[in-house]
Amino acid sequence: MGNFNGKVVVVTGGTSGIGLATAQRFVEEGAHVFITGRRQNELDTAVKLIGERVTGVQGDISNLNDLDKLFETVRQEKGHLDILFANAGLGSILPLGHITEEQYQITFDVNVKGTLFTIQKALPLFPDQTGSIILTGSTASTIGDAGFSVYGGTKAALRQMARNWVTD
Repeated sequence: MGNFNGKVVVVTGGTSGIGLATAQRFVEEGAHVFITGRRQNELDTAVKLIGERVTGVQGDISNLNDLDKLFETVRQEKGHLDILFANAGLGSILPLGHITEEQYQITFDVNVKGTLFTIQKALPLFPDQTGSIILTGSTASTIGDAGFSVYGGTKAALRQMARNWVTD
């Protein structure tokens, strides 16, 4: 324990999978972690599982008002942010010819729009423009998998956006 003592971390999509495991590890290493999730019951369960130095903030990253609520909570409780783990995302498997507008819209809204605005809205909380921003990617961004064209497209978009953000 101790590699992240006193650090303030936000993990989006922190109620299951990679996000939950990452939040648990940051807490084990001494950080205070804010986790997000769309469903309050799953958020409550994750907070209880993590146990200490964790704050759950219910919200959907594709909703800019929910992002404002998240980062206002961080600002009020801790005043700054050291690490952002932009992990929230979703995907479904539909091959070309079966892709729906709804699948396209929700996948791009969460994975691209949500991640973009998560990062942008977090920036003012990083002291002296220092800290770390970590994005969860996928091999779907570089290889073709049957039925994953929409999901892979979102992950490829994020990969390219991150390359550009480094120059910004």
